[in-house]
Amino acid sequence: MTDPLGQSQVLPYLKGLSEKGIEFHLISFEKEERFHKFKDHIQKICDEAGIHWYPLSYTKKPPLLSTIYDVQRMKRLARKLQHQHYFSVVHCRSYIAALVGAGMKKRFGTKFLFDMRGFWADERIDGNIWSLSNPVYRTVYNYFKKKEIQFFKEADHVVSLTYNGKNEIESWNDFADQKPLIEVIPCCVDLELFDPSKVTADQKVGLKERLSIEEGEFILGYVGSIGTWYMLLEMLHYFKVLHSSHPHSRFLFVTGEAPSVIRVAAEALEIPQDAISITSCLHKEVPLHISIFDASIFFIRPTFSKKASSPTKQGEIMAMGIPLICNAGVGDTDLVVEKYEAGTVLRTLTEDSFKENTEFRFKKVQTMRGAREFYSLEEGVKRYWGIYESLINH
Repeated sequence: MTDPLGQSQVLPYLKGLSEKGIEFHLISFEKEERFHKFKDHIQKICDEAGIHWYPLSYTKKPPLLSTIYDVQRMKRLARKLQHQHYFSVVHCRSYIAALVGAGMKKRFGTKFLFDMRGFWADERIDGNIWSLSNPVYRTVYNYFKKKEIQFFKEADHVVSLTYNGKNEIESWNDFADQKPLIEVIPCCVDLELFDPSKVTADQKVGLKERLSIEEGEFILGYVGSIGTWYMLLEMLHYFKVLHSSHPHSRFLFVTGEAPSVIRVAAEALEIPQDAISITSCLHKEVPLHISIFDASIFFIRPTFSKKASSPTKQGEIMAMGIPLICNAGVGDTDLVVEKYEAGTVLRTLTEDSFKENTEFRFKKVQTMRGAREFYSLEEGVKRYWGIYESLINH
């Protein structure tokens, strides 16, 4: 919960559902450094919402064995709490938690909600975290692919982040006779926080001054982490093409990543260093930073596992009324951008394609409407509430 995703993609839903009368007992695994830094903040949120939080220390090493150890700790705590509180529903976020949730259903008869978040085992392969050439990882991968089918068959309800992922699952031969009950709930955005009307002109001017951005510069913005899935070199290559036709443009990264990673990559592409700005900020300050973008970009590796991915940043950027440039083949990104005319989807990431797409055409009102209709936190809570009601009452 102390990670950014825990704060943006778990706690807001739980708070909304708590207001509807659901009592949560939340088990999470926390990294030591972030836990010490943010535990009081998270505890305050949980206390105010009536959420009972049970943080456990996250074990990273040795690989695989540490995960087995953590699963056993989770299982012991979940069973202990079950004997004390007699839960109606076990809500499992991703595959590791589902190992425990499926067991809870079998042993105690609790309803099992599989909130899959993505094709987890395939993400390990696509992200080069596991290699199928390694017999140990191949065995673990095959184990989780079998478990995946079991989770879909045994779950009382499934949540997918994307329609693309739902359609993929429903096409599998394993479900020819009976398809899983799947609700699509993308990574939602708090529209109270990501509201452009709450950002003043003076705040924008002040931020540009702090970042040494001159008035009149065109700002291409990127927000979030840069790691396994994000195509940094391709995004920088796009900016290089943009900069050649728009010399007064700047690439602004709002990220917690080490600036050296970005600067070394930009230097390799012979992009002027003064055309790159890198900063970081708290989550509550992200809307202000997005508000000074003239356009925003994200390129994500379009692998099989990304069919089920919903980029958190997409809803945030659209809510702020900023045009997007992104690549095809990732979750429902194409569908949403094109439906709401929220920017440009590139089918190929080539220099020619970049040159043809350096002008940003979008409809601001429709873009913001898309954020409300597709990514609203209120709508996400409503969909989860519908699932909870159906599980509790049947």
